[in-house]
Amino acid sequence: MDARTRWPGETDPDHSTWYIERFRKMAAEGADLAGEARLLDAMVPRAARILDAGCGPGRLGGELAARGHHVVGVDVDPALIAAAEADHPDPRWLVGDLAELDLAAHGETEPFDAAVLAGNVLGFVAPGSEPRILARIAEHLKPDGFLAIGLGSDRGYPVPDMDADAVAAGLRLEHRFATWDLRPYDENATFAVTIYRK
Repeated sequence: MDARTRWPGETDPDHSTWYIERFRKMAAEGADLAGEARLLDAMVPRAARILDAGCGPGRLGGELAARGHHVVGVDVDPALIAAAEADHPDPRWLVGDLAELDLAAHGETEPFDAAVLAGNVLGFVAPGSEPRILARIAEHLKPDGFLAIGLGSDRGYPVPDMDADAVAAGLRLEHRFATWDLRPYDENATFAVTIYRK
């Protein structure tokens, strides 16, 4: 397994800067950036513990925190974490590799009600690390907690492979949609929003 992720910011810091400014500009222009948060908010209890895995500059975790949830965000890119801390100070943001996720080492010993891998995160991780990432996240969930994943069909991780890896991690498929606003999924869908339950 190649340890280097496919995130362009690892080799090109300008990409991280571009990505941060892209979402800041969209937010300033009033773009609806809260679709994933609306779905997760509807699925969890009030004041839930939510892990934003591959959190980027904090767009999703920040929105979930604004809705009253306790959020921990993790991303491999320190520039994205710095932007998350600047723009969304309420959650806890940590630099880390999802394949080596160990939040207890950072004082986060309580399990999570839910975790989310939004924004095609699994398309940017190190090739071959997907099964380990699903297992590490599953270990951080409460019994009956869930993992929500948003992933395009062109991101190099086919849905059947993801399903098999999820089962191996102790997760079961509960729902699959074509969008975060719950449009039906079929074999022609170019995006999958998948909910796995522990």
